[in-house]
Formats: sequence, structure tokens, C-alpha cells
Amino acid sequence: MNFGGVIENVMTREEFPLEKAREILKNETIAVIGYGVQGPGQSLNLRDNGFNVIVGQRQGKTFEKAKADGWKPGETLFSIEEACERGTIIMCLLSDAAVMSVWPTIKQYLKPGKALYFSHGFAITWNDRTGCVPPKDIDVIMVAPKGSGTSLRTMFLEGRGLNSSYAVYQDATGKALEKTLALGIGIGSGYLFETTFQREATSDLTGERGSLMGAIQGLLLAQYEVLRENGHSPSEAFNETVEELTQSLMPLFAKNGMDWMYANCSTTAQRGALDWYPRFHDAIKPICQWLYTSVKLGNEAQISIDANSKPDYREGLEKELKALRESEMWQTAVTVRKLRPENN
Repeated sequence: MNFGGVIENVMTREEFPLEKAREILKNETIAVIGYGVQGPGQSLNLRDNGFNVIVGQRQGKTFEKAKADGWKPGETLFSIEEACERGTIIMCLLSDAAVMSVWPTIKQYLKPGKALYFSHGFAITWNDRTGCVPPKDIDVIMVAPKGSGTSLRTMFLEGRGLNSSYAVYQDATGKALEKTLALGIGIGSGYLFETTFQREATSDLTGERGSLMGAIQGLLLAQYEVLRENGHSPSEAFNETVEELTQSLMPLFAKNGMDWMYANCSTTAQRGALDWYPRFHDAIKPICQWLYTSVKLGNEAQISIDANSKPDYREGLEKELKALRESEMWQTAVTVRKLRPENN
């Protein structure tokens, strides 16, 4: 498929229908390990689409959540060890930190001919740091939804699909690609585009630290602070910085593109946007390059591994998140959300 003059390998639901996916995986037992961020959405979508799915999860709150979602202990809900033993396709949907700690357990059940599935390339791409080196006689594959597990499930229930990337790291059976695509369709992907474990991991970490979360928070906070420092009220600063962006403009340029936005705003807005976007681009691109280099060298992976390994990691994380949550900008957001018409 042509993307702006560049040809990419893409698979759609029309080209790879659900019936074909079911036929390919009809003799497989899909064991979903982990029921945190991606586990619920992927496992429930697979179950609803008619695949043979079980869940492996340790006892605790998340185990109880799985029970509440209809997974039955001893039938479709097991310990991690038993699910790995039963599964012919082991879907490792644990957090990156959890993958490293549980890896010795998972590895002993990776018998010849099985498939090991990820939704993130982190553990394999930096396996010199994570220790996750799979045996050579299994398939190692990936489908990475481009959004949260919650979005994957919500869009599935609405009859839509969340786009996903896919990759084959190791093909021991000669059937790794068809299994990958079948799983991608089974979890409810909109369309699937080809990548590698390394490209997915580097683009994912870059995106999280960049335009998806890190950079957007930095940009919004900087503009909000400048407005507040120049006498604008919290409500005005928030509306001009965040609310108009998320509630009015984002849905429009998500649907029609930023080029459409530029063509359909006031002449004053057009002139300002055309003059200022190159200045932002020139200021920000060196930071993006610095970020990408840090990701590609493995520095960001090591920072994550080191941070997640500290015994007081959770306490430190909660302090940082609490400071973000209690900042004036996001406390203003709480009030603004309550004042939206749909909440009144």
C-alpha cells in the first residue's frame, strides 16, 4: 500500500478475514500471560471472536478481575505455569519489568514448535539487558496495537478496529507469519502494518517520550505557564492550551488531517500557524534526534530497567505522579471536565 509515495506491506480485514484466522488457529491453545494493560482487551476480543483462549495470572487483584470478566478458574483461568504448559501460543502481555522477572518460568515451557507472542519489542530487542533469549526451535512473533488495551476493547465492541504493527523475529515452524496475522485479526486490529521487533521498540519508546506523552505534556505546560505568568486566569489558560485542542481540534484533524485544519480555520490562525510551525519544528527536531539516539543506543531501556528494579520504585513513582496530578493545570482540568455540557 502507498503511504505518501512509500510502499509498505499492509494487511486488511478484507484480505485476511476472520474466518481464515479461525481456520489457521483452530488447533491452537492461546495462553494469555498477564492481565494488566493489554491482557484483558486482547484475550476478551479473541474469546469473543471464537478462538480457544486461556489466561495465566498470579493470584491477587488482577486474578479477581479476570474472574469478573468471565474467565473460570480451572477451565480458562490458570496459574502462569499451568497456562504456559497448556498453551501452544504463549502471549506474553506482562509489563516489561514483569517479563524479566517471570522469564525463567515462561522459558521452561517453550517447547519445540510453540509460538511466543509479544505486543512490544522491548524484551527481545534489548535481550542482552533483559535476559529474554528464546530457544531457537520456537516461533517468536509480535502484534503491537497502536493504543491501549482499553481502546482495543472499546473499539472492538463498537465494531471498529485499532491499527497494529506486526513482526516475525524467529520462524521455526514455517508458519510464523500466518499465525501472526491470524492473531492480529483475532485481537481486533483495524489493519496490520509490517515492522521488526527493533523498529517497533525504538519507535514506541520514542513516541511515549515524545509526541504521545512526554513532549505533549512539556509543550502544554510551557504554554499554560506563559499565559498564567502574563495574567491569564487558570480557566482561560487551560481552555486556550488544552481544552480547545482535545475537544475541538483533535477530532477534526484526526478525521481530516492537519492540512484540512489549516485550510479551514480563520485567516489569522492560518497565518500564525504557517509562520510558527517551522520555528517549533526547528527548535524541537534536535531534541527528537537526541531522544531517538538515546532510545536506539539502549540508554532509555536501561533507565527503565534500573528504575523498575529499585525496591522503592512504586513509592517514588507515586510521588512523581502525585505532583503531576496535583499541578494547577491538571487540577484546572478536573473542574473544566465537570463543566462540560455532557456532565451537566
